[in-house]
Amino acid sequence: MFNLQHYIELENINDISSKILITAKPKHQKNQSVQGANYVFSYHIVIINNSDAVVQLTRRHWYISDGVFGEHEVEGEGVIGQMPTFKPGEKFEYESWCTVSSEYGSMSGYFTFQNLHTKELYYVDVPSFVLLPEFVLN
Repeated sequence: MFNLQHYIELENINDISSKILITAKPKHQKNQSVQGANYVFSYHIVIINNSDAVVQLTRRHWYISDGVFGEHEVEGEGVIGQMPTFKPGEKFEYESWCTVSSEYGSMSGYFTFQNLHTKELYYVDVPSFVLLPEFVLN
């Protein structure tokens, strides 16, 4: 049986999720090293709330692929020790880092946001990005 209320709720979830824009820009940190990893990358994330709702970023979930060790997951509360709140039109930027053991890696994932008015949760994908040292591109 068709449930109109369920359909409206799903439509609203997709509406807010599609209006939170996320961009990611990685950068190889060739002068940095971490024991057990060959390559260190920073990544700059920009999040823009183009919805009409006040939302809070509550969790992050990353899939980090590495040519040597395969894929591993990193997940937890917020980002960089924060759970930022976004009013409509607001932007938040942060920088973090990860390591990979091969010359090729990638990251993808999603952030969990909560609408502070309705308490509903929304999952917004972070576009996949490639982790490549500059010398591989030459």
